[in-house]
Amino acid sequence: MASGTDETRENLIEDLRARLKVCIVVDRLLDQLQFIPVDTKELIRQRARTDGNIVAADLLIDAVIRKHPDKRPDPAEEEDNDQYVRLIELLSPSLVEMKTQEVYVHCLSKELITREDSEIIRTDIANRGPRSGARELLRCIVRGQHGWFSQFLDILRETEHHELYELTGGSPDSGKQDVNNKKILIKILLRFWSMFYFTVVVFTSFSDLYRGADVLSKELPNSHKPPLTDGAEPAAAAGGPESADISLRDYQMDVARPALEGKNIIVCLPTGSGKTRVAVYITKKHLDSRRAEGMSGKVVVLVNKIPLVEQHYSAEFLPLLKSTYKVERVSGDCQLKISFTEIIKKNDVVICTAQILENSLELSNKGEDEGVNLSDLSLLVIDECHHTQKGDVYNSIMMRYLRKKHTNIRKKKEGKEPVPLPQILSLTASPGVGKATKTKQAEEYILQICANLDASRIMTATPESLKKEQRKLVLKIEDRKEDPFGDVIKNIMNSIHTHAQLTPSCDLGSQNYEQWIVETERKAAMEEDHKVQACAEHLRHYNEGLNLSNTIRMCDALVFLNEFHVEEIRKKTTPNDDGQTIQITETERFLFHLFKENKEELEKLAKNQQYENDSLCNLRHSILREFSTREKARGIIFTKTRRSTIALSQWIQENPKFADIGVKASYIIGGGGQSVVKPMTSVIKSHDVSAMLKKFDKGDINLLVATSVLEEGLDIPDCNFVIRYGLVTNEISMIQAKGRGRADDSSYTVVEVKNSCVTEKEHVNEHRLILMEKAIKNIKALDPKEYDRQVYFQAQALMEEKVKKIKKKQKSMKNEKPSQVMFSCRGCSTQVCTGEDIQVIENAHKVNVTTQFSELYVKRENTSLQERRLDFESIAFIACKTCGRSWGTMMNYRSIECPCLLVKNFVVTLNGKKIPNCTRWADLPVKFPSFDYSEYAMRLAEGSDDEDTE
Repeated sequence: MASGTDETRENLIEDLRARLKVCIVVDRLLDQLQFIPVDTKELIRQRARTDGNIVAADLLIDAVIRKHPDKRPDPAEEEDNDQYVRLIELLSPSLVEMKTQEVYVHCLSKELITREDSEIIRTDIANRGPRSGARELLRCIVRGQHGWFSQFLDILRETEHHELYELTGGSPDSGKQDVNNKKILIKILLRFWSMFYFTVVVFTSFSDLYRGADVLSKELPNSHKPPLTDGAEPAAAAGGPESADISLRDYQMDVARPALEGKNIIVCLPTGSGKTRVAVYITKKHLDSRRAEGMSGKVVVLVNKIPLVEQHYSAEFLPLLKSTYKVERVSGDCQLKISFTEIIKKNDVVICTAQILENSLELSNKGEDEGVNLSDLSLLVIDECHHTQKGDVYNSIMMRYLRKKHTNIRKKKEGKEPVPLPQILSLTASPGVGKATKTKQAEEYILQICANLDASRIMTATPESLKKEQRKLVLKIEDRKEDPFGDVIKNIMNSIHTHAQLTPSCDLGSQNYEQWIVETERKAAMEEDHKVQACAEHLRHYNEGLNLSNTIRMCDALVFLNEFHVEEIRKKTTPNDDGQTIQITETERFLFHLFKENKEELEKLAKNQQYENDSLCNLRHSILREFSTREKARGIIFTKTRRSTIALSQWIQENPKFADIGVKASYIIGGGGQSVVKPMTSVIKSHDVSAMLKKFDKGDINLLVATSVLEEGLDIPDCNFVIRYGLVTNEISMIQAKGRGRADDSSYTVVEVKNSCVTEKEHVNEHRLILMEKAIKNIKALDPKEYDRQVYFQAQALMEEKVKKIKKKQKSMKNEKPSQVMFSCRGCSTQVCTGEDIQVIENAHKVNVTTQFSELYVKRENTSLQERRLDFESIAFIACKTCGRSWGTMMNYRSIECPCLLVKNFVVTLNGKKIPNCTRWADLPVKFPSFDYSEYAMRLAEGSDDEDTE
């Protein structure tokens, strides 16, 4: 029977149940509650996934009250458990060498880990290897119930890990050992390994003075390594014998030479020529020279895409530097629990996405302790540096650098000590020419990039091995003789035009029509013409459907249109929290009926393959040609949209002709974009991209369909053909896409799609490429003084433009107050709120947490929307209670629900005048106050107390 104290606590939990359900994060709390049975935990986790956190929290509270033990754990047991955990931590470098697959199966059968744990471990093994899976397994095991350590020792013995079994205190005599003797042995082992770890750390810290470190590493058994720090590999964490010098080819050494002298340069080498290897070489020589001079060196390698973080870390920097320097990687998906500042302090080389460094620099600029300064770094490597343009995060970082440099120039004139700045090493395969049409304009464009990157020289080389041209083929299409599917869609669109009294002046399905209909919708929203607005929204989707039928299968286009109409009807007919449905207008009723009466005809036509577009036929022939003429074909198809990427992958997988010749296809897509086209499945995360690329590298997958996410930087040596399907952008993108075909005898094919104009664009890009080569040649031929003069001129122009923008922004924001801004629903013109109701979370998310606002919207759950971050997650849509128009998302910020608004979903009025084309919060010249978490949490708590009192 529960004690009186326990009964009081249970009553308290019941009293606070309503508030606890909102505050509890079920997944985190479950790991700490060892008294709840495993099957109950699994049930609660399942409910969290299917019904949401609040429902699962309610179930968790029931389990706590029902199963709460009468007494706390024995202190002696807790002490023993802590010692076991500490021993596992100390021996983790040895334990991660276990046969992870075999051990984790035994642990699951003995209920040392849960089913959910096993799924995570299995995924980790598949994606990152058995060592990573072993680390995750150890983390799960030490959270187990009483007796987990003995069970784990038994499993090590049963799986024939005899050395590990004895290392962790197991008896050679089949585990028959007195319990007290075992506890004494554990304490002895703890002292031994702690002293061993301390000795190794002290020894390696003097390794530069005494070159005997390699002798120690040879004499010690491999299993006796110090524990890992901050997720680094053992060699990177502990140091070790210096590896042989990285060797460069002659042309690589030529482009690297100025950087070895400490100069800022741009390395411009073709794809596949080893830019990253040059960067690793320069990094090592830089750190070596700093160490020789008794100075610390810090290198940060910046990339613009998350998959590139793992690639540069695993394929280049870690293998070549780990024996001498500590190397770590950080990205938005990183699981490291320490701050970026600490990672910088504890490692010599850090590879990260540019936004992470920019965020840390901004924190430092605000005077916060957790920030990083440019002066903390000695070398900054910028990969794909052609992105150092207006608005890009690379440019933000370099603007900080240039401002510091100009400040240093002023300080020198004043006789003051300048602030140290890092050396800049920039890498690219093509700087591009922007909008230039003449050589002189191209030179100015490239010189502007040189100024942005403070480059003293641009270094180029074209090795003989890369001068051989790829086989290139451009496949054109002719107009379809018959397109009854498209004709039905056009008839629907013309009926809508008549209903809304619209007269388009461009061809249906064209990009000009897309632009026209978007502008028509904006104008209708400003004029509160909801009839035209509703029609324009449907016309935009029909236009997209028409484009899809010219790109992928007709059935895929029909699925897209049907999904749109089903979702629109659901919005209008699903009851809200008050049990009411949204009123359907006459125009909406007309639009729904129009699709319904034509749907059957569209379904019939979509099944008739004789009306499929010629582009798919050309693509089919291209794939069959590549796989039937090569011994081991491996290729990538680049396409424009996420939907076409997924649809093409499905089309290939469902075609028996492709299966007969051994085609194994999959797809990779990015998560960005404002298109009406949404992915059919959830967007692949970066670790899934890495796993997919590993399968592609091994040949488990031999054909990838992808958006532009794969165009830049990713190294796929065995790829021997590239197809661009209706996708041609600029000369940089063309070079990057062609560069994915790294293998000998690789081919490059462009397949035309109706209205894509890819043939003409491809010719323009070829001309721009010649223009770029001429411009770079002319710039390299400049006298050094003339080069410096022109770059200085470009830098001055850059700074002047920045100052003008700052002054203009300050001037526009001078008199604008939040109270002067009004927001109304874009769908029905309902007055929503004023700027005084808007607050900002983390300088990014605009939220409205007022009670009045909460009465105007409904929440709609959408699992594909969910996005987890450290402090917040998006959990649902919010939409207008009157018309169903989406307003934004519901953000769970540190356990508090905050409606996050997208300004493009509102008509914005400033000082009585409506602002046209207000699609970003940056378009509003108003500074909103920061969200006060403590104050709002206090208000919530007070409101809950008032309810309890009533």
